Amino acid sequence: MATSDLRRRVADLMPVVRDELTELVALRSVADPRQFPPEECERAAQWVLERFADLGFSDARLEETADGSMAVVGSRACSDPAAPTVLLYAHYDVQPPLDEDAWRTPPFELTEADGRWYGRGTADCKGNIVMHLAALRALGDRLPVNLKLVVEGSEEQGTGGLEAFVVAHPDLLRADAILVCDTGNAAVGQPAATVSLRGMVNLVVRVESGESEIHSGMFGGAAPDALAALVAMLASLRDDRGNTTITGLDNTQRWSGAPYPPEQFRDDAGVLEGVSLLGDGSVSDMLWARPAVTVLGIDCPPVVGSAAAVVPRAAARLNLRIPPGMSPVVAQPALVEHLRAAAPWGVHVTVEVEATGSPFEAATDGPAYRAMASAMQEAYGRPMSFLGQGGSIPLCNVFEETFPDAEIILMGVEEPLALIHAPNESVDPREIEQMALTEAIFLESLARGQT
Repeated sequence: MATSDLRRRVADLMPVVRDELTELVALRSVADPRQFPPEECERAAQWVLERFADLGFSDARLEETADGSMAVVGSRACSDPAAPTVLLYAHYDVQPPLDEDAWRTPPFELTEADGRWYGRGTADCKGNIVMHLAALRALGDRLPVNLKLVVEGSEEQGTGGLEAFVVAHPDLLRADAILVCDTGNAAVGQPAATVSLRGMVNLVVRVESGESEIHSGMFGGAAPDALAALVAMLASLRDDRGNTTITGLDNTQRWSGAPYPPEQFRDDAGVLEGVSLLGDGSVSDMLWARPAVTVLGIDCPPVVGSAAAVVPRAAARLNLRIPPGMSPVVAQPALVEHLRAAAPWGVHVTVEVEATGSPFEAATDGPAYRAMASAMQEAYGRPMSFLGQGGSIPLCNVFEETFPDAEIILMGVEEPLALIHAPNESVDPREIEQMALTEAIFLESLARGQT
């Protein structure tokens, strides 16, 4: 089908896209029964199942995963069994709304403002679900490839249900190309594929210096202070420029993909005027090519109610992000040993490792990537760029290990202004429209290139 025809079809479908995304956003599908009723996730799963069943996924069904969540799986064959197979991925669960008072619009009610659609999940990741639906409707009955589908329900909780399901049912999801639609573009109108994901090490470090609190007037000056020791240890993790300086980890690597302009990053990240960006590399280097440690929280006496006492115990939770080429097997002990070596005054240090994850780097030289680059060029009128992402998506590593011959393409309707995981999440409907067009062109292009 001509690109102009596909473009018109997708544009004509946008009122349906808005109506369907309104229905989906209204489902409070937070996969945490402590916060929201599990029936909301069940309703979202059923909604997804019915929409894809209506589009020819006649075997669409719900499969329970190891964490108790339900994944929608199904398939749709084209007329040529030798055609390539593409797996479409998204997730219907969403982050909790956090502080509802910080929202300018109701979090579970799609609201249009300034040309964007606001609501929890509009971008991450319900916007990608309706994007898939629009692409398939635009193609109509002329399906050029074989399709498989998996839409999971616990991605945001990180409990690993789908990861275990993939390993246990490899033939069900095996494909030549996997579209992981849970990322997005560099900016509105700037198409991109995410080709690099950082891995991570999460741990809690605890410091003890005494048996109990003691009067700072009577003992301060000679008595070791656990909180001061912890502060010194944390300070040793960065140099004066803000570079992460964990002994044994390389902090000089360079990013070879698209740059992230510093002024755009300052705006996207909300950095205050006069505050410097960190590191001696480019923004892209610091985000996607080098290790980065963040102090997530500290246990110590709060300011209000604190006493004039030497603190005997303190703790901090740390998150270390590691780029491709760096293994958590190396990074975890390096961080632990660095903390122990930096501890002053012989204070007692214990470390509890909470979780680790490996980085991911996509192979980009296959036919699916060529087809996607062509599709984005046609849809957006500008070339596809390669981005990294600071977050971790363990499912990509599982896909890579389970299907080593598959091309994995991370893409989607998200972009920095979407504010995913934060109050006032939104999506630009033009991104849904252009990414749906991109996907439709890609499926046709891949079929032409491989058959």
